Amino acid sequence: MSITLAKAKEIIAAGEKKAAEIGQPMNIAVVDAGGNLISHVRMDGAWLGSIDISIKKAFTARAFDITTKDLGENAQPGQQFYGIHASNDGKIMIFAGGIPLKKDGKVVGAIGVSGGSGVQDHSVAEAGAAAF
Repeated sequence: MSITLAKAKEIIAAGEKKAAEIGQPMNIAVVDAGGNLISHVRMDGAWLGSIDISIKKAFTARAFDITTKDLGENAQPGQQFYGIHASNDGKIMIFAGGIPLKKDGKVVGAIGVSGGSGVQDHSVAEAGAAAF
């Protein structure tokens, strides 16, 4: 199963709804099973610098099939994945806000969110993932 553009838009809309509820404009990206961008939205007022970060969070969540929150916890000094953020030509983001999207137990894409605190980014990503 691949994520269609229509489904990516539904995922993003759910994320936008949550971002509006918490009052934090966000950048929200959805990638396919290959980590390729399907769709992205920058809400009015969302940080320009977070466009790239949201896309890279989605890529990271798909590349390693793990939330970027969990990867980040394991990428701290002394942890098993310390230094991973320097891999893949700098495309790896270890901040909360990236979540793999699964269908029948298989990762078929991911959502990446950036524009607020880690907790805010992750909650918006969870809302988008729940719509999948």
